[in-house]
Amino acid sequence: MISQGENRNANSEFAISPPRDASRVSPPLLSLYAHLPWCVRKCPYCDFNSHRAPSDVPEKEYVRALLADAECIAPEVWGRRVLTIFIGGGTPSLFSPNAIDELLCGLRALFLFAPECEITLEANPGSSDAKKFNEFAAAGINRLSLGAQSFDDRMLAAIGRIHGGKESRDAAKAAADSFANFNIDLMHSLPGQSAAQAKEDVQIALSFCPPHLSLYQLTLEPGTPFYRAPPKTIPPPDAAADIGDAAQNEAIAAGFRRYEISAFAREKNECRHNLNYWRFGDYIGIGAGAHAKITSGNKIVRSARVKNPREYMRRALSQNAVAAIAETREVSGQNAAFEFMMNALRLPEGFAPSLLFDRAGIEIGAIEKTLSSCEEDGLLFRDIHCIKPTEKGLRFLNEMLVRFLPE
Repeated sequence: MISQGENRNANSEFAISPPRDASRVSPPLLSLYAHLPWCVRKCPYCDFNSHRAPSDVPEKEYVRALLADAECIAPEVWGRRVLTIFIGGGTPSLFSPNAIDELLCGLRALFLFAPECEITLEANPGSSDAKKFNEFAAAGINRLSLGAQSFDDRMLAAIGRIHGGKESRDAAKAAADSFANFNIDLMHSLPGQSAAQAKEDVQIALSFCPPHLSLYQLTLEPGTPFYRAPPKTIPPPDAAADIGDAAQNEAIAAGFRRYEISAFAREKNECRHNLNYWRFGDYIGIGAGAHAKITSGNKIVRSARVKNPREYMRRALSQNAVAAIAETREVSGQNAAFEFMMNALRLPEGFAPSLLFDRAGIEIGAIEKTLSSCEEDGLLFRDIHCIKPTEKGLRFLNEMLVRFLPE
């Protein structure tokens, strides 16, 4: 580690480094996200674009809409390999394995998949079983992300989940039997939860030998029932921090590495799809409410699809599938710098200073003043090789990110 004085000198050097030829910078790695928006029932804490499923999910029509949407965007990424695919929701495991197989076959016809392409499907206990997991694997899914949230009946009831602890355990066992690579999602700081209960959830998850764990704190998102009427027994901030530490330390003690603010993995089992987000890579987004980020030359363009599933299908299957896109905007200047930092600072390992220009087209000197203030307040460490959040920075990440907002 270099001293504060050496650190300042190093930063002054790279802050005034001559701009590089942008035409020589390789395009970011490319991922694909497909959004399947239906759930058996929407959870009261969820602010994702999810909708209660009809009695007969129109999966064939929706897959056709996804592929029409994908065909529309394919020319924008022609010749680039798709590194990862993530099928999220909603509850994608409500769809049949045949529908997932049809979707993946159609995507392979449109895009060039990288060798060993990571293909993740989100699943929830109560909407799948061992037979279905095996069939998903046969269809081409090679990574499962299981939204268990907890193994405690009381905790699951408190957050409005449709399954109980037994269903969580059965689904975790089925995931372990069907997939070499799988994740278990857990939430902590649930209504009435203690640090000991959060640790027990992690211990139960570890008993299924998952290569990856996601540990999220329950948050009250605007527009959700929990935001309008918060459960009275939600732990206060200091207690929630202690509960989160207890859960995280349990994972770390078992040999997991914290590689993102809420993600823990055994060696070489990090979620490559999410890492591409955090490193400000590009991604195709198809499906109701899906977002995309595509870099072309020096231009970064974000787009979003219409949110309503029926309207999305109607537009995507019309003669002009581009009508499914509800919003398009170019990201540049301070906005690009902020979006880059909002992603990259989620990674404890941080990022190389040159990546800001490679991914966002911004010289590091443009944010020198903000970097210095974060460093002085103990939120950030940096040298000529790396910029990364400190432990304090990870704990107060939102407060640090506000400093990078465009004026």
